[in-house]
Amino acid sequence: MIPLGHDFGGETVLVFGGGAVGARKARRFAREARVVVVSPTFTDADFGGSELVRAAPTPADVPAWLDAADPALVVAATDGTDLNAAIASAATERGVLVNRADRSGDRGRGSVVVPATVEDGPVTVAVTTSGTSPAVSRHLRRELASVVDGSGVVATVVGELRDELKRRRVDPERRRAAVRAVAESPAVWTAARDMGTETAVRDAAEGVLAAELEETSDDA
Repeated sequence: MIPLGHDFGGETVLVFGGGAVGARKARRFAREARVVVVSPTFTDADFGGSELVRAAPTPADVPAWLDAADPALVVAATDGTDLNAAIASAATERGVLVNRADRSGDRGRGSVVVPATVEDGPVTVAVTTSGTSPAVSRHLRRELASVVDGSGVVATVVGELRDELKRRRVDPERRRAAVRAVAESPAVWTAARDMGTETAVRDAAEGVLAAELEETSDDA
């Protein structure tokens, strides 16, 4: 299983199941997509502003729900094995991505695993055990939180500096070396984690950048 990024902006995600698992999936996708959750009952959990539809579809009803919602992804998170199987089958027949929450290990074509993620601005780090052990993924996500802290502002500043070097027509090899030096600089990461402002990070990054460009210029 190879992790891939998918842009759900402007798309619909259809979630079957109003329990804790359905709520967690809904919150995850509601950050970017329109999410519709279908269930006869709903927990008191936060569904992230999703649309909640109170209904109890049978396996025979599932195709009509998919046709009406036209989703980019379907999540099968109900308590019924037969219903989840019908949801996965209907999605596969329509070429729609499906995440079956009650299935681990090997998965069929078009079936996806939703990884545990750590986010900081434009930076997203995903951890997956290919559905084998979500508990391990969640543990690793907590462990990675401190590593990812501050990475969003660093990525933003490094991206801006890279674009500026392109506009200045800096030689590609020198540009890559300079950008890499900034991205790996302890001073830049210290500024990000201790002060957390783009100004502080940019000041540190520009110091590293100037020194790197001067050094490569001397080498030339």
